[in-house]
Amino acid sequence: MKGDDISQRFIELAVRVIRLVKALPKDFVGKHIGNQLLRSGTSGGANYEEARGSESNADFIHKLKISLKELRESIFWINVIGKAKLIPTNKLEEILQEFKELSNIIAKSIITTQKKK
Repeated sequence: MKGDDISQRFIELAVRVIRLVKALPKDFVGKHIGNQLLRSGTSGGANYEEARGSESNADFIHKLKISLKELRESIFWINVIGKAKLIPTNKLEEILQEFKELSNIIAKSIITTQKKK
């Protein structure tokens, strides 16, 4: 998978996160979780883009690791949303799967780049 394809997936995922956050309850809990997910769910792609423009392999790996951390945090918040029944779990399956797939892609990119050193 090429960098532009991954970037497009991140953009589409960020849009899905925005829509998911908009669907959360407007109470204190919904707003708190929504803010957390909005931050982590959109920054993974931004950090990926920063990695693509990195100045060295070490910088590339560092930024990918930040992206991976944000993806994992997003998975956590989506699972909380499901467990708390803020949104039905069947409506979370596809977005959760996309976060997991992108996490796997980024993790493999980190490993591959580390092996090249």
